[in-house]
Order: sequence, then structure tokens, then C-alpha cells
Amino acid sequence: MESSVSAVLDIPSDRPSDHSTPGHGSPESRAVTQDGDVVLLVPASSPAAQLAEHAAGDEVTAVMEITDVAPVAVPQRIRGRAWIAGWLTAVRPEERAGYARLIAERNPAGPSADVAWVLLRLEVGEAYVDDLWGAEHVEPDDFAAASPDPLAPHEAELLQHLAASHHEQMNMLCTLLSERGPACAAAEARAVPLSVDRFGMRVRFCDIPVDGDACAGSKGEGDGHGSAVYGYFDVRFEFPEPVADVAQLRSAMRILFESAAG
Repeated sequence: MESSVSAVLDIPSDRPSDHSTPGHGSPESRAVTQDGDVVLLVPASSPAAQLAEHAAGDEVTAVMEITDVAPVAVPQRIRGRAWIAGWLTAVRPEERAGYARLIAERNPAGPSADVAWVLLRLEVGEAYVDDLWGAEHVEPDDFAAASPDPLAPHEAELLQHLAASHHEQMNMLCTLLSERGPACAAAEARAVPLSVDRFGMRVRFCDIPVDGDACAGSKGEGDGHGSAVYGYFDVRFEFPEPVADVAQLRSAMRILFESAAG
């Protein structure tokens, strides 16, 4: 199972009825410039490219929806969605080389050589995020000022490794819970790493009986196992200090697991 962060570009003035063709609603790759604009790589034959080309300098209103799906098996795998609305234009010839390098850094494998590609720019007018932390609007200046998390390129691999190779240590994290700890341990809850960033890790404790105290306030519906119904809840474990890379993450995880082991 791999990480799945997908983006769909919607142009209200020309909504295609068929989104199944790659690139006709989904950019092949995307990156954010220092100014906070979003650069998109799309097929030259896509509606977005055609509209931007024929706009003759005019701006085309567009909305990009991004969906973030957990790279591990958990109930309710969607971790968040974001919507970025703004104005779409074709990248000017003098800017193409620089933006092409930016896209190449984001997607080193490169796009298919069998397709003609063009670069578009989405100037951000407003953004909205609904994720594990809550829902809120994001101003364009805040969007431009945001910096990527250093663990983001490695997150999927890290979570999959923790889930596959450290499941016993993950399950021991029940001991760090206060009110929910005893019930969590008694139910032999399955602890799955849901997300990790430089500040900490979010864990989803699964397979908890819904009628048990540990599931009070659990989010969503439980999974059915025979006649019993099971739920889950999330817990955020903060690191003592932000980590800058994978090496520092290993150290922070070792401290967390040692604390859980007592």
C-alpha cells in the first residue's frame, strides 16, 4: 500500500463530463513557487491547457482539490482534503525553464515521454483545509509563507515501516495513555501510525469495543468483526523537540518507545 495524495483541477467554465482520462482533471505533477503560486504540469491536449492557451492573457478561474489518503491500512483512510481556488494562466516562455526545474525536483521520475506537456500557473486567491487538525481557511500570504515538512518526502515509507516492523512497539504506546490506557491494553488495541511530521506522530488505536470506555468520543463508525462492533480513536504524541531529518526522527522514536516500555 502506497501513499496517495491526489489532485483534481476543476474549471467551472468548462467542467468535463469524463474525469477518467489522466490529466483531463488531474495534473500530472505540481509544485509551489517562492511567491506562493502553484505550478501544474498538464497534457497539452487537456481542457485546462486549451482554456489557458485560448484565454489570450485573461485569467481562467479554477479550483484544485487535493485529497490525502493514509499510506497504511486503517479505518477511515482519508486524512484530509484541501481546496485551492485562484486564477489559471499559461506559464510565460521566459519562465518555463525555471518552473520545469521546480517540477523536476518534485517529480524526479518525470512524466511520460509519449505525451506533450505544458506548464500552467495557478495564482492562489483562497485556500481551505479540512484535515486531522480541523478545518480552516488559509490566506494567500500564509500559503506562500508555509514551508514543507522535512519528513514529507519520506512519510509514506516511514509509516509503512513502523506498521510492518514495529507493531509490537506501536501497541505498547497504550501504556502512555491515561484514562484510555487500561481499556486500550485490555482490548489489545491495534496501534497504527497514521501520520508523522517534524513535531510528532499521530496514532490510530483500532479494534476497541464501541461499548467500552476507551471508545467514548471515538470518531466515525466502528468496523464490524462478527456480531461485535469495534471503533477507534486517535492520539497525538509530540516529540520533545522538532526533528529536522530521518536520523533525528529515529532518535525521537527510540525515546518514545523506551518511555512506553517503562
